[in-house]
Amino acid sequence: MPTNTDVYFHKSVSLRFGKQNLDFRTSQQLFSAHDIDAGTQFLLRTILEAEYPPFKRILDIGCGYGPLGLTLKSLYPASLVHLFDRDALAIEYSRQNAELNGLAGLEIYGSLGYDDVRRKDFDLIISNIPDHAGETIITYLLREARYYLAPGGIVAIVIVTPLADTVVKILAETPGAEIVLKRNRSGHAVFHYRFSDIKTPPIPPKSAFERGVYYRNSIKIRLDNLEYTMQTAYGLPEFDSLSYGSEMLVKALEDIRGKKINNAIVFNPGQGHIAVALWKYLQPQTITLVDRDLLALRYSQLNLNLNGCPPERVNVLHQIALDFISKEKANFIIGTLREEESKDAASLLLDNASDLLTDKGIILISAGSTAITRLVDYVESQGLIRIKARERRRGYSLLALERG
Repeated sequence: MPTNTDVYFHKSVSLRFGKQNLDFRTSQQLFSAHDIDAGTQFLLRTILEAEYPPFKRILDIGCGYGPLGLTLKSLYPASLVHLFDRDALAIEYSRQNAELNGLAGLEIYGSLGYDDVRRKDFDLIISNIPDHAGETIITYLLREARYYLAPGGIVAIVIVTPLADTVVKILAETPGAEIVLKRNRSGHAVFHYRFSDIKTPPIPPKSAFERGVYYRNSIKIRLDNLEYTMQTAYGLPEFDSLSYGSEMLVKALEDIRGKKINNAIVFNPGQGHIAVALWKYLQPQTITLVDRDLLALRYSQLNLNLNGCPPERVNVLHQIALDFISKEKANFIIGTLREEESKDAASLLLDNASDLLTDKGIILISAGSTAITRLVDYVESQGLIRIKARERRRGYSLLALERG
């Protein structure tokens, strides 16, 4: 993503820490866009003050735009630092900020929790754990660090103060876990802890996703002539019912039931409702799921499979927007705009979708009515694609577009 055309960019912020001065590009759609979070700075300070021996391998869990992992890389230049996040936008900004600060010897990638972590011998694992993570996810992150930690290694986390007792309870109930430092300040609590393991234990044979760490419930959806069953995840919307915007998309799919679709793209699939409805009504030859959120992609893929879509028909792209090259163009693209999507980001997504579309191909987009009105204005000003229809319902709108 070229920085001079970055529609997600918000501002640049600086961090002076120890003898290091770092600059960070931030996005409004990532945590702590206006300044470096106080909890992050508090955690870094406790690590430096603890005077641990220099770390050789560091893992940053949920890296955001990179303030923890990149700062530690600047403090320990000989270290190998891995940064991961489930959000592709966070990965992109961490990469930008590594380059901005001239930092090398880093691996920055997408992972759902520890499921996709590339090695298991870190001597420091760090995280600023989100206050909305929930006790199940916090327990998983704290306990399963042991599978990726070298013997004698340290886990250092910061969390909001109201969740400090939860962390104490989890660690007290975790065999072999020992808190070596606990501090409170300005609404945050920091914990440093280690495990008594003589050697790193083997990773569980099933991933956290396969073990249901993110699982919320199973639901049955009945909507007009459509019926399907879903597994839903914590941390994703539409876990018990569809939004009005999604209902409008499902109705639009029903109206074209039986239409021949070779290649379909579903963007921002969430739990997978629209992808499943697409499969039930139209059964495309291929369905490509595109989302920033790795959890959404994994659950959408799972729910497609649970509803009879063969795995070989599903492609998954963990990335921002629809900026990719496909061997075959799509004749059907469908999805919802994120609520926080800016006008420029929505316009970019539409440009990308138009580039991927065959002649006579269709795009269906749902969003709040204000966002759709802006898209209509953009389409009319560009004249690259034809508006077929627009529908409104309770503050939501559906926009149907056709190429050619």
